[in-house]
Amino acid sequence: MNIIRVKNPAENHSYLSVKDHTVSGELFQLVLDAELDMLKTHPQPSAQELPLYYQSEDYISHTDAKRNWFEKIYQYVKSIALKRKLKLINSFDLESQKLLDIGCGTGDFLKIAQAHGWDVFGIEPNQDARDLANAKTGAVVFDTLEVSQFKESSFDVITLWHVLEHLPNLENQIKAFEKLLKPKGSLIIAVPNFKSYDARYYKTHWAAYDVPRHLWHFSRTAISKLMQMHKMEVIKTLPMIFDAFYVSLLSEKYKTGFMNPVKAFWNGMVSNFKAKRNGEHSSLIYIIKKT
Repeated sequence: MNIIRVKNPAENHSYLSVKDHTVSGELFQLVLDAELDMLKTHPQPSAQELPLYYQSEDYISHTDAKRNWFEKIYQYVKSIALKRKLKLINSFDLESQKLLDIGCGTGDFLKIAQAHGWDVFGIEPNQDARDLANAKTGAVVFDTLEVSQFKESSFDVITLWHVLEHLPNLENQIKAFEKLLKPKGSLIIAVPNFKSYDARYYKTHWAAYDVPRHLWHFSRTAISKLMQMHKMEVIKTLPMIFDAFYVSLLSEKYKTGFMNPVKAFWNGMVSNFKAKRNGEHSSLIYIIKKT
């Protein structure tokens, strides 16, 4: 079964044309899959091309940089978010504490989990980020191809913090996570929400589209349906409050050329306020269990 049925935007509904603001300046189409209520970036780079779109000093998740006020704020907010993520996984009633973090970046989440008793492993395709992560965790982070080393039903918790949207072969990826998860384990997925107020406000300039690095763009309906296809269900969603502000800052830069903090803060507040009523936060955390 092919999860995403749309192939050519000329034959399907093109939702938006979006520019790659980070690397290439190229235009990409977001094509709507109405049945799943999600968007697909078109065209999608090949496996050989995709790493080239990550080659930028501005791609902050692959570094620990604090070169300017924006990066300093990012790293500070990340430290707060790490404590919240740890609190979340510690809240689960588990017989053991074995964690796999997919797309672990520079390894800070693994490091804090490891320091609190978790048996941790990570997957990170970027060599520089992987080297930083291994220096922090004692060489427990591997390249993508090495995920096959893990046995089925190995992990109590599998996390993807803003990673699922980057992964090609989406159906195969979800199948693999289901197999690696223990019967009573938890899959945690955090992704942007293209139904949020800030997405609707910024439209083609919404930074969380981040084409073509983001191959897929999810709604709450899409995540639920995708998990149901693989015998899993969303049991809870949680908001990522800071994301509305961070994304609005970048979106202001893409829209006007200036990272207007006052306007971005206002739009972030409005987005979070509206989401209190409709649940459509800028980004959402999905807690998922096997059925």
